Amino acid sequence: MTLIDGKKVADEIKQEIAATVEKMVAEGKKRPHLAAILVGHDGGSETYVAHKVRACEQCGFTSTLIRMEDDATEAQLLEAVERLNNDPDVDGFIVQLPLPKHISEQKVIEAIDYRKDVDGFHPINVGRMSIGLPCYLSATPAGIIELLARYEIPTKGKHCVVLGRSNIVGKPVASLMMQKHIPGDATVTVCHSATVNLKEICREADIIIAALGQPGFVTADMVKPGAVIVDVGTTRVPDATRKSGFRLRGDVDFDNVAPLCSYITPVPGGVGPMTICSLMRNTLLAGQGAIYPRN
Repeated sequence: MTLIDGKKVADEIKQEIAATVEKMVAEGKKRPHLAAILVGHDGGSETYVAHKVRACEQCGFTSTLIRMEDDATEAQLLEAVERLNNDPDVDGFIVQLPLPKHISEQKVIEAIDYRKDVDGFHPINVGRMSIGLPCYLSATPAGIIELLARYEIPTKGKHCVVLGRSNIVGKPVASLMMQKHIPGDATVTVCHSATVNLKEICREADIIIAALGQPGFVTADMVKPGAVIVDVGTTRVPDATRKSGFRLRGDVDFDNVAPLCSYITPVPGGVGPMTICSLMRNTLLAGQGAIYPRN
């Protein structure tokens, strides 16, 4: 069994990005600039945004964090989005999800200029991805594909089972895995809460990508020997032995599943670091005008 070290790969990629940025600056070009809007004080979001700010520093980017309170109106948030859309110094930006319930996430996502949508959530980027056109790929799916590439894990013709159908992970990673590129070119089955004979389907899988948000859902009796397991789950579960009072647990029963696998991602330290790394890569592409030419 080989442990897929997402932190190690992410550190390597950030070093590659930093070298590219320094070359850009030496040539008289500006540093890529990533902005983030954080509404409220959700603990997970605070942590995630802090990681993004630190990653910007490691990559040599300029970063801006715009904070808004929980009671900010949808109109106020949309005004902030429009300001960033029109700011020529900002190459890309994100609105950290989830948002307070009184704000429509979809409305906000669609208000972002797709040319600055480095999260890859705008319908234009999603549509371009689905037909294989250049775009900003959704960060977590892109990170998964990069891990498979860096570990040279065969995917062509393999049976890949995706557990989960969210717009952020399940649907886009299924689309990427079935496209005619490597990694990819797989036969993909997407399973969800209405799937019948789920265990039997999983036992046929060469690759399982678990993105359900249900701790320990994938058990040993669902995995065939030699399978590749990519665990996207990051659920906080109580843990009195930790200073924080919680620990992160994946969608896979790691201790019992890992001995069966050829490759497996841990939680934490697997897919998580690659998500932020993919956002950094999208920001670099935005700063270079590599996907959408700069005006």
